[in-house]
Amino acid sequence: MTNKIKIDPERTLGQIDRNIFGGFAEHLGRCIYGGLYEPDSPHADQNGLRTDVIQALKRLQMPVIRYPGGNFVSGYRWQDGVGPREERPARIDLAWHTIDTNHFGTNEFIQFCRALGTEPYIVVNCGDGDMREARDWVEYCNGTQSTALANLRRQHGFEEPHQVKYWGIGNEVDGPWQIGYKRPEEYARAFTEFAKVMKWVDPEIKILASASSSWKDTVERAQLLLEQAGELIDYMAIHWYVNNRDNDFAKFMTLSEFIEDRLSAYEGLIRALRYEGKLQRPIPIAVDEWNVWYRAYNDQQLEEHYNLEDALVIGMHFNAFIRHAHSVKMANIAQIVNVIAPIFTRPDGLFLQTIFYPFELYSQTCGDTALDVLWDSDTFSGGDYQAMRLLDVSATLDSRTNQLTVYVVNRSQDQALETDISLTEGQFGKGVQAMTVNGPDIKAHNSFETPDNVGTRTESFQAKGSSFTYTFEPHSVTALVFSAS
Repeated sequence: MTNKIKIDPERTLGQIDRNIFGGFAEHLGRCIYGGLYEPDSPHADQNGLRTDVIQALKRLQMPVIRYPGGNFVSGYRWQDGVGPREERPARIDLAWHTIDTNHFGTNEFIQFCRALGTEPYIVVNCGDGDMREARDWVEYCNGTQSTALANLRRQHGFEEPHQVKYWGIGNEVDGPWQIGYKRPEEYARAFTEFAKVMKWVDPEIKILASASSSWKDTVERAQLLLEQAGELIDYMAIHWYVNNRDNDFAKFMTLSEFIEDRLSAYEGLIRALRYEGKLQRPIPIAVDEWNVWYRAYNDQQLEEHYNLEDALVIGMHFNAFIRHAHSVKMANIAQIVNVIAPIFTRPDGLFLQTIFYPFELYSQTCGDTALDVLWDSDTFSGGDYQAMRLLDVSATLDSRTNQLTVYVVNRSQDQALETDISLTEGQFGKGVQAMTVNGPDIKAHNSFETPDNVGTRTESFQAKGSSFTYTFEPHSVTALVFSAS
């Protein structure tokens, strides 16, 4: 079989929302304390924020970061985390069975977001919290009038409103593990009332519904939410984590089908319910927790150590988000530092995990329009799937610069795949830049001792006419960047 990728710049799938490159920070393990915030670190700024972490995160160009949870938020009292630190109460965190000092809270998170140049996305407590607490949090952050809550923020040193645009109502409320688990009818009712008063405080905010994480009662939950609160929902939020517990590389590489199945199913579900309920406006999907996670649990503070095969799965996620650009308008990798994260710290420094590099690759090169690519390749079988294409592909166009980027994950453990890449019309421009994430083998990982086992390598070459041939390395994620004329 001839491996081929055919690109027609006029065949588009939808506009890409930069929010698919979002992140997530939870009060869990060393994500906040010892990750983002570590006043005793030599890298800390005047606010206790880790400047080296911020500089690394800037490379990922995350446009939005979700906070403060996660399971943590279902027992969180936001008022504990504002005001003078010495007056903030330490609380038991029932989600992760630790003590939270509350030294890092709302205003510290906003300072972190401003230092990073990202939008804050705050999740309110819909576990053991109530709607008054939620609407008060919106007013504290965004209030502009001379009210008690807006003045309290000013008293805490923040004269101007934080203008937090994105707000989630609850986390994984469909999971029995959650503080304040809610049946479908309970959450639909709670969401409606929470969202109503929150939007009355600030009509400009965008609200995300906690739609599905356990993937049970999926249809009923979506149906009740859209029937009761369709005009209040700005995003339907879904979660998933993937794993390779069987240590089966071929099976792990078929997870592209798992991602496609869930996105396609949820797209269809929303579309059917909008049709039935005569909802005219689109309701996009936010995959606001996703990642590889299976090695490290509570006793290891979820400090997952990633290898190259995990990085390939990150690439497959972004390929899927691009191919579903018409519906997926936000995605938040969980999390951003130390806890199932692309960055790993100790007080004197950090290293970048393998999954950092595909995230950086896609985020820095992605255009604004998803293209409908035709591709074919040699095949493989894994798990329950037969004749899967070894190449997993997506492509984007930057409408301002006419830059095309083709993303390719070669899922072969040992085959380099020579591939014909062609344009249906036009010719390649000045040249091609190839950026490849790879390492010596699929189990290669980075560490403080060996920080560069897996990384990104860049090369350039000329391509003339309407086609060229490129060989994709085994177990690699590659971006080919070029212009067409």
